[in-house]
Amino acid sequence: MAPICIKTVLISESVDPRCKAILEENGIRVTEKPNMKRDELMAEIKDYDGLVVRSATKVTADVIDAANLKIIGRAGTGVDNVDVDAATKKGIIVMNTPSGNTISAAELTCALLMSLSRFVPQAAMSMKQGNWDRKKFMGAELYGKVLGIVGLGRIGKEVASRMQSFGMRTIGYDPITPPAVTASWGVEQMSLEQLWPQCHYITVHTPLMPSTVGLLNDESFAKCKKGVKVVNCARGGIIDEDALLRALESGQCGGAGLDVFVEEPPKNRPLVDHPNVISCPHLGASTKEAQARCGEDIALQIVDMVKGKKLVGAVNASVLASTFSQESHQLIKLGEAVGAVLQSCTSSKKPFTSVQISTQGDCMKSSTGYMTASVMVGLLANGSGSCPNLINVLSLAKESGITVNQAHCSSDAAGGVCTVEIVANGSSFKATGSVQGGVPVLLELSGSAFRQPVSLTGNLLFFKASASPQLLSSVAGVLATAGVEIQSFSAPADRTGDLWYCVGVSSLPGDLSVLKPLVKEVAQLSI
Repeated sequence: MAPICIKTVLISESVDPRCKAILEENGIRVTEKPNMKRDELMAEIKDYDGLVVRSATKVTADVIDAANLKIIGRAGTGVDNVDVDAATKKGIIVMNTPSGNTISAAELTCALLMSLSRFVPQAAMSMKQGNWDRKKFMGAELYGKVLGIVGLGRIGKEVASRMQSFGMRTIGYDPITPPAVTASWGVEQMSLEQLWPQCHYITVHTPLMPSTVGLLNDESFAKCKKGVKVVNCARGGIIDEDALLRALESGQCGGAGLDVFVEEPPKNRPLVDHPNVISCPHLGASTKEAQARCGEDIALQIVDMVKGKKLVGAVNASVLASTFSQESHQLIKLGEAVGAVLQSCTSSKKPFTSVQISTQGDCMKSSTGYMTASVMVGLLANGSGSCPNLINVLSLAKESGITVNQAHCSSDAAGGVCTVEIVANGSSFKATGSVQGGVPVLLELSGSAFRQPVSLTGNLLFFKASASPQLLSSVAGVLATAGVEIQSFSAPADRTGDLWYCVGVSSLPGDLSVLKPLVKEVAQLSI
């Protein structure tokens, strides 16, 4: 991937000073404007390439549409406050710092588990009120108890290792992390149906998504041990707050440690005020170390991306992760160029309905994702109202009703080949290209295999005509009259029937109709 140019960044919340310092040290102008209202943010944001936020700034579709951003950086875990779909549609990279607050969130989870077992906050408050009530706060040991961890990512893993030190048995559920991996941490994986009845304590560490909303609800609480205690330091809504309150009031739940809520600040006062609830104002990442780490990480991730080194933490642009080598730059140029040639040569036959992209050769085995995207960028680049890039182009194609398929075939050949076939109005058009000497070249166009590969750079004029000894001189004469000089000529190896030719020209002619008496079809583009 060619480095993305980021010249200006707006930081809309209080972020560790190292964030601004690192960005400025690398030539990026930074403006800090915390606590802006939505309208103020929408008015301000249009002047920046990048936006850095924590969790308070709501980067909605309206805000994104008002901006010309290239990147949105979330200094923390998760991107719940960013409309990722809207950003993707506009081709904006969204990244977070997935490991920045891992330790802090894990430690708070452990603190709440310990506080639930020994009523530490309640006892402290009682002391401040002048009481000495030892019997009221009879607790229980964690030793020998079963802790269920729902979500076994970075934070879940750290919680497990810490609570195992207290002699707890750790079991868990995660649809992604393999059971063999979690077993190496001492966590036995099982289904939620198996997990609920075994746990004395349950902690959740999942993202908030449709499948995790209300994960702990009336039905799941009913399957748990009576008096089970739960902790949520992940996202408000994973535990159904109304169901939790009912479980607390019935005694089915013996206590809850909550750092996050559906609404923040929470309006569900009966839940917050319940004597067996320990609540915090979303403190999971509120440590000096986590804030320093998140602020520094997001700045370094942006700088690495700008310098073309690597891409870390992108949640909507995984296709870009393997595009930081010189070889990938050349293949992306090839894909875009082949797509642009087909777009130009079939412009009168639109709309096209399907695209088949086939790569061949071991050197292209790991490039299938970005090759597919780059071809579609070339095909859709001149579409009305769209600005396709590698991030948003597949979404744009889907919206346009275009079916995109990709296939790869291994080969012993040294070089890789990319073939693109499109269907428009029932007709098929095909182009095949490769990279030779670091330059993208066209090998074949709709059945016309060129004797000399067409270098896909500069001003190119493609025309379809019957082979004739006078063809080149006739075309050259018409172009010369228009003030256009031919600089290169590529003819097909076959000499029968109507075939495609290509000439490199000094400039694109203003009126292609002057060539119509000589050729069947004509197209031009500048690469």
